[in-house]
Amino acid sequence: MTTPAAKPRATRARVSNVDLKKLDPFDDALALMYFGWRGMTRAADDYLATIGLSRVHHRILFTVLRSENVTMSDLLAILQISKQALHRPMKQLQDMGYMAVKRDPARHRFKLLELTPAGRAIERTASGLERKIMARAFKKAGAGSQETWSAVMAEAASD
Repeated sequence: MTTPAAKPRATRARVSNVDLKKLDPFDDALALMYFGWRGMTRAADDYLATIGLSRVHHRILFTVLRSENVTMSDLLAILQISKQALHRPMKQLQDMGYMAVKRDPARHRFKLLELTPAGRAIERTASGLERKIMARAFKKAGAGSQETWSAVMAEAASD
C-alpha cells in the first residue's frame, strides 16, 4: 500500500509561523521582503522608540549623514516625500538637538543640513543594529548573497 504524496510547501510562504496562501509566483518574494524588512528594522525601531524617534527620523539621519552639503530641497528629492511630510520630523530632530541647519555661505537662500554629535551617535547605533542583522543574514546565506541581494534591490529601486 502506498502513502499519498505530501502536499508541496511551495504553494505557501512560511512567515512568522503563519502560512500565507500563494496567489502569484512572486508572493513568496514579496512576503519575505515585507517580513524580512520588519525583522531587520525591529531592534533599531525599538531603540529609536526609547528616545522618542521613529523610522522616518532614522531615514533622515541616515541620509543626511551620507550626503555632503545636503539642502532641504536635496533631502526632499532623495527621500521623495513632500515638504509637509518632512517638516515635522525635521523640526523634532532640530528641537531635540540631533540636526543642525545652517545657511550655505555661497548661496544664502539654501539651508545646509548636518547631524550634531548626538545625531551621529543615534544614527550609528540604529544603523549598527540593522547592519548586524544584515551581516548575519548574508553570512548564513553564503558566498555571493550580498551581491545578489544588492542587484535585486538596485533593480527594484530603479522603478
